[in-house]
Amino acid sequence: MPTSSRPHDLMQLLTRAERTAARRLQAVLDEEGCSLDAWRVLALLSDGRGHHMTGIAEAVFLPPPTLTKLVDHLVDQNLVHRRVDPLDRRRILAHLTPRGQEYWRRVDRAVRADWPTLTDADGELLRTLLDRLAETLDARVTHT
Repeated sequence: MPTSSRPHDLMQLLTRAERTAARRLQAVLDEEGCSLDAWRVLALLSDGRGHHMTGIAEAVFLPPPTLTKLVDHLVDQNLVHRRVDPLDRRRILAHLTPRGQEYWRRVDRAVRADWPTLTDADGELLRTLLDRLAETLDARVTHT
């Protein structure tokens, strides 16, 4: 039977995978004193390019007020700092501090050491299929 006619089964699998992965990840993050939401923000900022708050909120699936509180907390910990965007002085970009970069490397090593590995082919296939599913669902939402 095609997957499209059995959305419940697909949702069950997606939910099971997400919850299992989040529990496993959170156990590692707890040892490092990091929340799952903070990990997502740090991962995004680890590219070194700086990101504006709206873009971060969208990328990490947090409402803007929640993200602001989280980033304030990361700033208080000297893991993140805010800078004026040199291309648009009205915008503020968030960056990792040197301490934040070090913390990110430590947390990332711990996560990678515990994370189950898929073959390169399986990992790429999974990413491709999940991306395709997300795009298909997004397209249906925008057309309704």
